[in-house]
Amino acid sequence: MPVKLRLQRHGKKGKPFYWIVAADARSKRDGKFLEKLGTYNPNVNPAIIDLNVDGAVKWLQNGAQPTDTAKAILSYKGALLKNHLAGGVRKGALTEEEAEKKFQAWVQEKEAKIGSKQDSLAKANADAKAKALDAEKAVNNARITVTTDEEE
Repeated sequence: MPVKLRLQRHGKKGKPFYWIVAADARSKRDGKFLEKLGTYNPNVNPAIIDLNVDGAVKWLQNGAQPTDTAKAILSYKGALLKNHLAGGVRKGALTEEEAEKKFQAWVQEKEAKIGSKQDSLAKANADAKAKALDAEKAVNNARITVTTDEEE
């Protein structure tokens, strides 16, 4: 039975929400699946991805093929890296501890990048709000001066 790691769409029209699942390749997109591995919410910035990395690695080692989008998500969360490191451990290139250390270092670096993106987005949002407030104050001051000129 060929197994695919793919996205299963949920949510309402215009607001997609996906489950990341391991499913038989012949089943329908939103049909029967073998195991739910996580969720993906693209409606927020940055997108929220909750993934069982160990479960995904288990399916990859058993021969499951990810779709293009699922592959991008697995890569983003480090499941493909962990699978690659597990292959190195099986071949004897490195030990289990070294592989785990490399994976944890990668995860920390990735979390730092995500944190900096969230900070920059929050700063940009605050700047936009401040700019809008300044523009509104300018419009209000212009209205006040126009009304006082008319009264005189």
